[in-house]
Amino acid sequence: MKKSLAELIGTFSLVLFGCGAASISGISTTGPAGIGLLGISFAFGLAVVVMAYAIGPVSGCHINPAITIAMLVAGKISVSDAITYIIAQFIGATLGAGVLYLIQSGAPGFSMGQWALGSNGWGPGYLGAYSTSSAFITEAVLTFLFLLVIFKTTSRLGNSNMAGLAIGLTLVLIHLVAIPVTGTSVNPARSFGPAIFAGGLALKQLWLFIVAPIVGGIVAALFYKGVFEEKKK
Repeated sequence: MKKSLAELIGTFSLVLFGCGAASISGISTTGPAGIGLLGISFAFGLAVVVMAYAIGPVSGCHINPAITIAMLVAGKISVSDAITYIIAQFIGATLGAGVLYLIQSGAPGFSMGQWALGSNGWGPGYLGAYSTSSAFITEAVLTFLFLLVIFKTTSRLGNSNMAGLAIGLTLVLIHLVAIPVTGTSVNPARSFGPAIFAGGLALKQLWLFIVAPIVGGIVAALFYKGVFEEKKK
């Protein structure tokens, strides 16, 4: 129960901080100038860093179904824990998006529009208007690299004290590349929460942000086990 609750809180925080930075602070308003691509990238990365040190000792701080499934494939988590983790992650992401909606709806002239609340997407009308294939490749490959970093930094030969920082900074780098393409997901729950509230194209395109990160995570788990995993002597 504690592990699932930790995953719920962690995913809630990731969506609220990351998507909140994108949809509230990522644009220029009547106040300070928007934080832009770099600021949004760091918001997501720092959210992972602080949650890694806050809930990592409890649940491992997956806060991402693609990570949980990859850990399951790698034999590092039980099926029962994986199921409860994933359910908690989707609930946390939905609650985070709901709170973000309540905050944003209080702004003058607020309108949901397409891809609201930091939703992920692609194609005409979405940021760089990249193709479906570009979006899929971006999400799958970057999730693959993300999981390799996670596997190695959390292995028995990794530096556990620095793992959270390394993983968070990797997510910053991923966002710097992928934001113009898909808004950056590499996390099905992160995409699910905002899409549920935004509806429209965000919801129709949600499938890619579930399938591509999971594919990338599974390939990373198999690659890690076959090539990099340290064998016990």
